[in-house]
Amino acid sequence: MSEYERGFAAGYAAAHRTDVRDLTTDRGEAAPVSKTKKTKRKPSAYAKRYGQMFRRVAPKYKLKSGAWAKDGFKRAQKAAHKLAKK
Repeated sequence: MSEYERGFAAGYAAAHRTDVRDLTTDRGEAAPVSKTKKTKRKPSAYAKRYGQMFRRVAPKYKLKSGAWAKDGFKRAQKAAHKLAKK
């Protein structure tokens, strides 16, 4: 085995040993910090009511194929907000 091959083999083995090296510290960066689990926000009463109203009026603004009609989503959204305020 030539000196080149021994050097290549040693370098290859060293590069794949994760227990010895931390690449983030080798580059002068901070080690990664584990993320804390985010808590999900509770929907407000208005948001729940809006969702119900939107599901109720959405079919009126859709085509037979199920696709939105022209400006259908915008109009359905406005109608749902109007009903949710009542």
